[in-house]
Amino acid sequence: QVQLVESGGGLVQPGGSLRLSCAASGSIFSANFMGWFRQAPGKERESVATINSGRVTNYADSVKGRFTITGDNAKNTVYLQMNNLKPEDTAVYYCYMMIRGGYWGQGTQVTVSS
Repeated sequence: QVQLVESGGGLVQPGGSLRLSCAASGSIFSANFMGWFRQAPGKERESVATINSGRVTNYADSVKGRFTITGDNAKNTVYLQMNNLKPEDTAVYYCYMMIRGGYWGQGTQVTVSS
């Protein structure tokens, strides 16, 4: 049973930074795709940043230059460094990994407010 556990969310002022972490347990296989998604109230879940086994990254236009995704496929861990946070970044953030199937984390709340 693969489980993804996230950490690092919280309340931060505009312009601040947060680092999200996600680690998978329960699998001997390496992830070939990892990513972070977010869902704000009343909106659909959207892709924020992804990284594949070739370390190719992809970012939503709204976070380019502010967020950085890194990952370790061998350890099945993925991180999202978020800088210069804006109120519109407020959402529940979910990590996702493909490890012989797709798996989601439970979500972590990020609130950007003064």
